[in-house]
Amino acid sequence: MNPFEESPKLPEDAASATDPSAAEPVVNILQPDSVTVVIHPDDLAADTGMIPARPDYPADLQITWSWAHFIIFIFFSFVSLIVIQGFLAFSVLPHDQKLTPKQMEQFLLSKPQFAIGSMLIWYAVVFFFLYVTLSLLRGHPFWECLGWRKIRAAANGRARKPFVFFLGGCGVSFLVALLTSRMKTPDQMPVEELFKYRTTAILFMAMAVLVAPLVEETLFRGYLYPLFARSFGITPSIVITGTLFGLMHGAQLGWTVSLVSVLIVVGIVFTLVRARTGSVFASYMMHLGYNSLIAVAAMVTTHGFSKLPTNH
Repeated sequence: MNPFEESPKLPEDAASATDPSAAEPVVNILQPDSVTVVIHPDDLAADTGMIPARPDYPADLQITWSWAHFIIFIFFSFVSLIVIQGFLAFSVLPHDQKLTPKQMEQFLLSKPQFAIGSMLIWYAVVFFFLYVTLSLLRGHPFWECLGWRKIRAAANGRARKPFVFFLGGCGVSFLVALLTSRMKTPDQMPVEELFKYRTTAILFMAMAVLVAPLVEETLFRGYLYPLFARSFGITPSIVITGTLFGLMHGAQLGWTVSLVSVLIVVGIVFTLVRARTGSVFASYMMHLGYNSLIAVAAMVTTHGFSKLPTNH
């Protein structure tokens, strides 16, 4: 059975059988003592490490990975990030002078090949891992199995336009900007260090628009959300996924509770859109609109990144 087919087709001989039991999803194995052993496809799927199709879940939640894959994925992601950043740091740091940890951090942030390059390489490595383990070895379309499907029509049958979600993301970004402008935040947050260096700032904002929405939506709403939904239910999984999304940005925000909380709400909104539309493409468009407005605002307020917090 292909877990990505909403209505798997039966073999021709089974479809034409008159016996109603012929359509039952069981396999009979005749033992020497004439006792019939019934094996359900779910048991066969378990033997192959696949999660079987669940008729009580929509097609966008029919996944082929399990918690075991998730644990391996987390371990691989963590180790690969350390290796990539360690290698690049060793490559760009000056070996003829002794730097304090703070000086080392500032030096690395001033080098786009580390600050931006390490993240781009890591994203590529993580995607390659998912491609090999979820698509290449299992024979499933990579993007489709990770939730990149056609946006589901609304309850009244009307088609949902992707551009509407983009505008919705811009609206959420505007509301967040108004809300956070009234919050008391630290004078210096880690993410602001990136904007002290013009080249790094430009590349960071370009990555935030062109790369981050694609990667983060695929990982959070495409990979994590359906796994959580099958284990905990739809509503709890929307909250869990959104919370993890906000916490992922915690380090950039200096773990400022108010700002992290706002991003958790944003993550919940993105996941809710993913759940309601059955497509990562919808939440991606919303995320793209959200980050695009931030990028435009940053360009305007810094006059094209020519007026930065400090001169370098």
